[in-house]
Amino acid sequence: MKIHEFQAKALLKKYGVRVPQGVVARTPAKAVESAHKLAEKVGFPIVLKSQVLVGGRGKAGGIKVIHKPEEVEAAVNTLFNLEIKGEKVKKLLIEQGLDIAQEIYIGVIIDRARKKPVFMTSAAGGVEIEQVAAETPEKILFSPIEPLLGLTQAQIRDMFYFLKLPKESQKDFSQIVSGLYRAFSEKDSSLAEINPLVLTTQGEVIAADAKMNFDDNALWRHPDIAKLRDPAEEDPLERLARRYKLNYVKLDGQIGCIVNGAGLAMATMDIVKHFGGEPANFLDIGGGAKSEQVAQALKLIVSDKKVNTIFINIFGGIVRCDLVAEGILKALEQFPKWKIPIVVRLSGTNEERAKDLLRNTQLIPAATMSEGAKKAVELARQQSNPA
Repeated sequence: MKIHEFQAKALLKKYGVRVPQGVVARTPAKAVESAHKLAEKVGFPIVLKSQVLVGGRGKAGGIKVIHKPEEVEAAVNTLFNLEIKGEKVKKLLIEQGLDIAQEIYIGVIIDRARKKPVFMTSAAGGVEIEQVAAETPEKILFSPIEPLLGLTQAQIRDMFYFLKLPKESQKDFSQIVSGLYRAFSEKDSSLAEINPLVLTTQGEVIAADAKMNFDDNALWRHPDIAKLRDPAEEDPLERLARRYKLNYVKLDGQIGCIVNGAGLAMATMDIVKHFGGEPANFLDIGGGAKSEQVAQALKLIVSDKKVNTIFINIFGGIVRCDLVAEGILKALEQFPKWKIPIVVRLSGTNEERAKDLLRNTQLIPAATMSEGAKKAVELARQQSNPA
């Protein structure tokens, strides 16, 4: 689950992370009023920041620095009419401007290769960390964290000296780094970053931005975090999938994939790409899926207007192939004029009964995963380029 910048900053502030003074506005009129009030309090410049759950808002014009009162209204109206990567701006964070002497990056992620959290620090703040890693990896310090020990003071000192910050800022830096890691750890976060963390000309260390993602599977332990979910900003298909208890992630391709098991789902996407296709999603119906869930999964995939072909790849272990077949038939009954070609590979428990159920349908059978992926890619191309 993702949260907005203003929510991440409010959370981090509770952990001792210093953030700029700011207020959130949900209408243009309130934003104009709030901007003038904040400017009276802290002076110009102030910063208007679009609150969206996608990256790249700066490049898209979603952040405005305001130097004069007469600039406020026009900037607010521009931002509220802006769309960033398909997301319309519905909220603004209005913050005090900062006199920046230096920008740095700090962040924590779960490193699957190391099987532990890793703290990343870089003097190249304000730049996407992926770009820094690709172009100048020597500018990043990676500090793996032993979960039983936590982030140590020795590691924090290493980060501080790596960044070559002035000595008088060491205490503030240590407090912010510690707070960021405690928030990450205690709230079951999958990513927590401050980019940029700024050193001001007055010697203050302040989080000018903040981003946090959380493990959906741990939200039951954190009702305070679950309340921060913003359904209006989520992909409607992913919101629908959550209602049906389906593990779904929307992608950009044309081949909708319905699979049981996360490992098989990843392998299915890989083999679709191997044959030159592009998967439209990751969708795992789970090991104990019932026919109703399969039907809902199919309806979900069809709701994606980019999908022109569907590949159902099921290995029947805990989930029975005949239940999957019943779910497919149930979905087809609800959409009698279904035109999207569906390739089906069913293997495992009650496989023969499943094939009997689907024998007199327009579904396209496949004996193996490779055969099914290849057929799906060919059909997707035909759908995209009809003769």
